[in-house]
This record gives sequence, C-alpha cells and structure tokens, in this order.
Amino acid sequence: MISANNVTYRVGKKALFEDVNIKFTEGNCYGLIGANGAGKSTFLKILSGELETTNGDIAVTPGQRLSVLEQDHFKYDAYPVMDVVIMGNERLYQIMKEKEAIYAKEDFTDEDGILASELEAEFAEMDGWEAESGAASLLNGLGIDTSLHYSEMKDLNGNEKVKALLAKALFGNPDILLLDEPTNHLDLDAIAWLEEFLINFENTVIVVSHDRYFLNKVCTHTADIDYGKIQLYAGNYDFWYESSQLLIKQMKEANKKKEEKIKELQEFISRFSANASKSKQATSRKRALEKIELEEIKPSSRKYPYIDFRPNREIGNEVLTVEGISKTINGEKVLNNISFIVGHDDKIAFVGSNELAKTTLFQILTGEMEPDEGNYKWGITTSQAYFPKDNTAEFDNDYTIADWLTGYSEIKDATYVRGFLGRMLFAGDDGVKKVRVLSGGEKVRCLLSKMMISGANCLILDEPTNHLDMESITALNNGLIKFPGVALFACHDHQFVQTTANRIMEILPDGSLIDKITTYDDYLANDEMARKRTVYTKQVEEGEN
Repeated sequence: MISANNVTYRVGKKALFEDVNIKFTEGNCYGLIGANGAGKSTFLKILSGELETTNGDIAVTPGQRLSVLEQDHFKYDAYPVMDVVIMGNERLYQIMKEKEAIYAKEDFTDEDGILASELEAEFAEMDGWEAESGAASLLNGLGIDTSLHYSEMKDLNGNEKVKALLAKALFGNPDILLLDEPTNHLDLDAIAWLEEFLINFENTVIVVSHDRYFLNKVCTHTADIDYGKIQLYAGNYDFWYESSQLLIKQMKEANKKKEEKIKELQEFISRFSANASKSKQATSRKRALEKIELEEIKPSSRKYPYIDFRPNREIGNEVLTVEGISKTINGEKVLNNISFIVGHDDKIAFVGSNELAKTTLFQILTGEMEPDEGNYKWGITTSQAYFPKDNTAEFDNDYTIADWLTGYSEIKDATYVRGFLGRMLFAGDDGVKKVRVLSGGEKVRCLLSKMMISGANCLILDEPTNHLDMESITALNNGLIKFPGVALFACHDHQFVQTTANRIMEILPDGSLIDKITTYDDYLANDEMARKRTVYTKQVEEGEN
C-alpha cells in the first residue's frame, strides 16, 4: 500500500496540492485524471519520492518495492536492452553484477567463495534464474523482436526505447507500479498486451493516461485531481464521468429546492413581518431562512476546446483512387502495391505496427513524397488538410500564433482568425505568443485550428491525439464524428478509432494492405479469430507430423 498523508505541494506561492489524503491499496488499478496542468505527473513524482512534499508525507508499506516508468529515453543508451529490463529490480541486478565480478577474479579467495554462495542463495530466492526469460517475455509481449534483446539501447528507435523502459517498469512483479502515459508511442497490439497484463496484475497500479478506452479497460478506481484536491471514485473512467455528472445534478436539484424554500420564506416574511398577529411566525421563518445554506458548486477546471470542421464545399462521389503504390525507405519496402478507392462517406482508420508505412502513405497522398511505383488521384471536388505526425518544420519560425494562422486563412481579418484560436483555448494575449516556444499540446491545437480554417472536405491526420489532454481528445473525437467529409487517419486511441472509423485498413509488415468496411472492435474480433484458427491449424499439422 502507498498513501499520501496531509500532503501539500507548492510551486512558488501556488499550492498545486493542499492537504491531500488518499490511500492506494493492493489489487487495485487507479486512474489518475485531471485537467491539463492539474498536476497528475507531479503527483506521481511525489509518490515515487522524486519530488519532496512541502508538508505531509508519503507512506509505503515496509518491504514493498516501487517501480516507475521512466521518461528519459537516452539514460540507458550504453546498456544492453536485457540488462535495462532487469534493472527494474535493482537488487536483483546488483546481485547479478556482484556475482559476475567475483567469478571474473583470477585470485578467487575463500571469502569470495562465501560471498558468492550467499549471493547465489539470494539470487535463487528472487527467482534470478528466471530473470532473462521473464524479461524476454515482457519485451516480446510489447513487440520488441528477440533479435534486439541483447542489442544496446542506443541501437533502438524511439518507440522501441519506450517499450524497453516500460518492460523495465513491469519487470519482477513490483508491489507498487507508477505509470505516466504508458500507452504513448505504443502500437495497438502493444497497448492490447499491456491492458491484459495490468488486468491480471495483482498488486497496486497508479496510472496517468489520456486514453479513455485504456482507462476503462484496466482501472478499478479513478482518482480525480481538481482544485488541489484528489477525490477517489470506485470504478473506471466512464463510471467517474457518470458519477461526477450525477453528483453535480443532485447538488443543483438540492439547491433548486432550497431556493424555492428561501423564496417562500422571504415572501411570508415580507407579507407578515408588520402584522402583529403573525410576527412570531415571521420571526420563526427568519430563523429558518438563516439556516438554509446553498451548496457551493464549483465548475470543473477542465476546459474543452470547440472543434468543428466545416467544409467550404460538398464532396462529390469521386474522392480518391490509389493504384499500385509501392515505396522503399532505407532498404525496407514499407508500401507494397497498395490499391484502394475512397468513397464520399468514408472515415478510414489506418492501423498496424508499421508506423513508418502509415506516415509514408500519408506523405505520398499529400504530395510531400513521390511513390516508387503506382499513382493516386484526388477527385476534382476535393480539398485536403493534413495533420503531420512530425510538426517541427511547421513551427520553425518567429511568427506569433495569430500571424501564423492568418497566413493559412483566406480571410485575413484579425477578429475572424482569433475566433478560431479562441475555439482552441488560445484567449487574449495568447495570440501574440511565438509559435516556436509552444508546448506539444499547444502546437497540436494550432494545427487543428489550421485544419478548421482551411474548410477542407478531406482530412488526413497522422496521430493527432499525441500531446493532447483528455478534454481535447474528446473534442477532436466528437468533431470528427460529426464531420460531413472524408477522413483518413492513424491513431492509437482505441475509443477514438472505434467511434470515428467506418472502415479499417491495416498495413501489414510486408507492406501489403488489408481493407475492411467494419468497426474497429469487429475488426479486432475477426482478426483474433483468424489468429486462433492459424494457431489451431498449425498445432493440428504438427500433431499429424
């Protein structure tokens, strides 16, 4: 168990947390939620001991091991991947290195022998002989190929490093597991594996995530941060949302009844306070009136942007035709003879573990890259707006936000442009901020403003939910659902894909394409059945042989 006892944490004069008391117990998974800037990641750092409280303390059950998902992707570049994962259990890794050092000695003494024996006993007690196979199982589950297990961390790409650090956090059955955005940069298969791992995990988990489906799947409890306090709810994210809305509704109804009673008492007092025969009753009602207190209803500090994509013209029947597109990047054929036709009602989610393939296809369709083979044709009624995964070049300038967006607007009126910025929570003086210094989430909101102001009827979005908070993801999700045009997108948010897409395209590792008109959940269910049939057929064939 881990608990916060009267915890206050101040940044300068501002109290991020004030007298917080909360317990996280064994066997539960807690989703830590709150508005952007509420202090979710900070609270995890306080729990882990990385940050010291201003007042109060953090208590951990004696003897329990706490594990944290680290965010520094370059910290372990000089170490083999397998070593990094086993470092998740610090004492076990220390024993392994001490043993290696002793056995490497040329002048092996009796004292060395005694120490080695003691280390071997502790090593066995900690299931040390299963360490490498356990680490390999975690890495394989997260999609890191066996051939990379003994490579150095510096040889992994960014997504693979994230997975290795996640495997490190999960390694060795920690008693308390703190995970800050564990699904970031994970493909959908890795997220599904992590969901099952956490569902079956028997100890304490505290997780911060912007993935609503993930929180609904794994969390038994929800801890909501608002106004420097943390309110605990039993149930997952959807249960928290329904409960919080119901609580506000009940408080409003209670206040309404109190307001009606106040009005009734005030009218009586007004009518009869000067009447001698009724003066006692009027006095009695004055006392009753003084005792009535309205509940203080604080609106949530969460802020939802308003995302509304309105095409300037209606899209025709001919939208996009792709014929035989192939592309090789750095010797790898990421697209292999891809062909498809997009209809005017299509909202297509591109899925699959090959991130490069999806980005490459989008760059070809937007004219940023030429295919090696094949061609594509957009319909004459179409107009496109593109959200790139890597937006670095877009903001490598000294424009203010308002000037930057004005450059993409046909209407140069400042009030018109600021209206789009206001929808995306850029208010007042925010418009004069330089785009170069914006945070990741602010840059994403700028790009979505650009897409809205374009009036395009075909949207292409490559991982648009990265860097967004839960409220912005919900707003974008709703905006795409009601968008009357065509959308082609890649996204790791399960709920986003399920509620938006009516067609799924999976780019396979060999660069070929599976194209299904279906929902994402149905696609996954059919894919799982196909996998089971393949395994069963293989087992039968092996049995016959």
